[in-house]
Amino acid sequence: MTQRIVLATRNDHKVGELRGILADILGELDLEIVGLSEFPDAPDVIEDGVTFAENATLKARAAAVATGLPALADDSGLAVDVLGGAPGIFSARWAGRHGDDRANYELLLAQMSDVRDEHRGAGFVCAAVLVLPDGRVLVEEGQFRGTLARGARGANGFGYDPILLLADGRTAAELSPEEKNAMSHRGNAFRALSERFRDVFKT
Repeated sequence: MTQRIVLATRNDHKVGELRGILADILGELDLEIVGLSEFPDAPDVIEDGVTFAENATLKARAAAVATGLPALADDSGLAVDVLGGAPGIFSARWAGRHGDDRANYELLLAQMSDVRDEHRGAGFVCAAVLVLPDGRVLVEEGQFRGTLARGARGANGFGYDPILLLADGRTAAELSPEEKNAMSHRGNAFRALSERFRDVFKT
């Protein structure tokens, strides 16, 4: 029988993206990922952890309790080297209003305007968590490194994608969805976590 796993999000796009990233292992182990949109009574979670892993664990634990299913969650953001890892867990509200992507990256570019190119190292960080009904918590982290561009470029992606410059000269927002999934912090974190699925979801 297919084992369902809930992803702690109501964003169906994120559910579909993760199904694509993990397609091989899901097929091998007869697993199905569903979103919280199937569980309207599941509570919203206050993300008051101080690390990506803590916030992801809060979300996954709440989803596991609400649904009785194994639960996946992730939390991610941009970490700039010379800023000591900031914006970090505050990435989504760096400019003060949650989710205003353009305001967030424009403020960051302004703050970094005097920093020379060789000191503009940055990367996306993602913590992916699986919480099991027996209380076990598995955590893996993924990164997606580059440097901060001088301006925004690209129409794909979201968040800070338009300002993370990759080694090939493109920004993360200029990658196709398939290219991004193959190298992104979220893809890397969930692929690492999925390596442990065989031990957890024995058929």
